[in-house]
Amino acid sequence: MKAIVQDSYGEAGVLRLEDIGRPAPGGGEVLIRVGAAGVEQGVWHLMTGRPYLIRLFGFGLKKPKVQVRGREVAGVVEAVGAGVTRFQAGDEVFGTCEGSFAEYVCAKESLLAAKPANLTFEEAAVAPISGVTALQAVRDGGKVSAGQKVLVIGAGGGVGSFAIQVAKAFGAEVTGVCSTGKVELARSLGADHVIDYTRDDFAAAGVLYDVIIDTASSRPLSVLRTALGPRGTLVIVGGEGGGKLTGGFERSLGAPLMSLFSGQKFKGLVSTENYRELEALAMLLEAGSVKPAIGKVFSLGEAPDAIRYMRGGRARGKAVVTV
Repeated sequence: MKAIVQDSYGEAGVLRLEDIGRPAPGGGEVLIRVGAAGVEQGVWHLMTGRPYLIRLFGFGLKKPKVQVRGREVAGVVEAVGAGVTRFQAGDEVFGTCEGSFAEYVCAKESLLAAKPANLTFEEAAVAPISGVTALQAVRDGGKVSAGQKVLVIGAGGGVGSFAIQVAKAFGAEVTGVCSTGKVELARSLGADHVIDYTRDDFAAAGVLYDVIIDTASSRPLSVLRTALGPRGTLVIVGGEGGGKLTGGFERSLGAPLMSLFSGQKFKGLVSTENYRELEALAMLLEAGSVKPAIGKVFSLGEAPDAIRYMRGGRARGKAVVTV
């Protein structure tokens, strides 16, 4: 089968398209004939091995343990391993795995759910990680409820584009923060208000929010809290930028400490991946409350370009690789 592989850490240039052996599902695993694969920040982190902190979590100290890149997947079940009870050959599924930039990939049954029938494989492929992360940020981190004012920073990106829609589905009044080129996207996704950060500073506007979902900001916590209500909640999603050791994750790690000295709550979100969360997201997708935003589609051989596009900062919504 054809797959995007790498032997060493580095930027997208270390990736290459090769013919490798097709995997076989082990116990509790499902073999998927890949229809499409999403491109999210985790792909870049595992490709580069940065921040270096992630290498200590079993991904390989000197080179990647898993040779094939890609984590989000949508496709058709080809075969199932021993003990699999929820799927059979021919089922359409979506979820997470390691190695989805390939014609076939094995995934744990526990990380898959039935693909929403109203979505294409491309749409379903960009939802598992970004969509579930947004759901957990809104529902669990922010505990968003109807009538609250929610600010989504990074509203035109992968997680942010989902967060706008999930917050709206929960009945919130949503303001999105993004660059000029993504303003119309944020509006089309349902944002009640959109702030172009290249022109206006939300922190200086005097508006206080019940919940702030920060998916792309490098602003200090001391600045973000000025836009947060006295009993408001700030949820920091992931970490980009920063140094090579911890990247931007130090903001997430330090956020809870600030809650000890304030009525405001500061949380760093660590998303969890499992089929129950995928099924909760699937309900919103099937109802049409949430629709994946795809900025650009790439072929399997163009996967390195897809990662460059995603990291360039101009991607509107998600990039996806078709197989």
